[in-house]
Amino acid sequence: MSKIKINIKNQNYNVLIGNNLLKNTIKILKVNSIDFSKCLLVIDKNVPRKFSNQLRDVLKKKKIFTFYFNSNEKNKSQKTINSLTDILLKNNFHRNDCLISMGGGITGDVSSFCASIFKRGMKFINVPTTLLAQVDSSIGGKTSINSTYGKNLIGTFYQPSLVISDTNFLKSLPKREILCGFAEILKHSLIMNKKLFVYLDKNSNKIMELDNFLLKKIIFKSCLIKKKVVQKDEKEKNLRQILNFGHTFGHAFEATIKYSSKINHGEAVLLGMYCATNFAYKKKILKKTEYEKIINHYKKLNLPMNLKKFFSIKDINNILSFMKKDKKNKNNKINLVLPKKIGNVNYDFMFSESVLKKFFQEQLTK
Repeated sequence: MSKIKINIKNQNYNVLIGNNLLKNTIKILKVNSIDFSKCLLVIDKNVPRKFSNQLRDVLKKKKIFTFYFNSNEKNKSQKTINSLTDILLKNNFHRNDCLISMGGGITGDVSSFCASIFKRGMKFINVPTTLLAQVDSSIGGKTSINSTYGKNLIGTFYQPSLVISDTNFLKSLPKREILCGFAEILKHSLIMNKKLFVYLDKNSNKIMELDNFLLKKIIFKSCLIKKKVVQKDEKEKNLRQILNFGHTFGHAFEATIKYSSKINHGEAVLLGMYCATNFAYKKKILKKTEYEKIINHYKKLNLPMNLKKFFSIKDINNILSFMKKDKKNKNNKINLVLPKKIGNVNYDFMFSESVLKKFFQEQLTK
């Protein structure tokens, strides 16, 4: 087991990474001084039942309530929050009781948001079950739900009491989900660690084959990058914005197709990072040699690069409408995180809607 300690101003917590951690949950809780008598388990329906049963078994001395969550972007909503808070209120949960999330990023986002607002904050443990959640949303304390106006526009900053990343979960994931997680690891390398990018490029096939040693290594390295960023800027005032590389594009892509299964979050971010990289190259922010290294990596792994597969000219205004609603924007311009070179991005580029409209027209007509 590897341990990463996150030190935030008002809350310190551990991120544990390793095999077969779930069966040692009680011991882990004791070592981390986490105690509660009652818990609500919010479990993603996609998680194999053997894992949720295992968690229920090890917590059998606690009073357990279970909510099986149909995890998708449409259910990342106020309606789901109302269902969860109803369970907590009807069963007289207290702030010292615990909400435990077992699932991917959507499940974690919804669960942590609920924990943050219930009686102004209750104990929260995140058990991320996807590669994407283990390297991204489980660390840093961002909570959120969606609205008709866009993705993640309603939320709080609320740190968990503990994160348990059991790599056994990853064996049950389809390749598409592994690719989603790889998107965030790739993102972390592009924004802050060129050595990690080189390592990913060299070992990408083994990673996709779920080589256990390599997986644990890159999860750990990726989490260290996110730790470094969120410890310096918990509330996304400045540096933390670099973690949005690819996301301003990606979130707009997801919202434009109404969060359908045509493209999932990781694929949208990969497509968004490609667009940001391409845009940076066209604006002479990124050199050709660096651009080609990134593009060749995309080609090697057959990562999403073709906007025309998902969108047409008629979608441009819709995409731009969602990009304009991004919470990082200022002065009616669209904020973009763009790469200056591999391992170094800038988070304060601002562009007009007309400049981006021209970019999308070129991408969708070539």
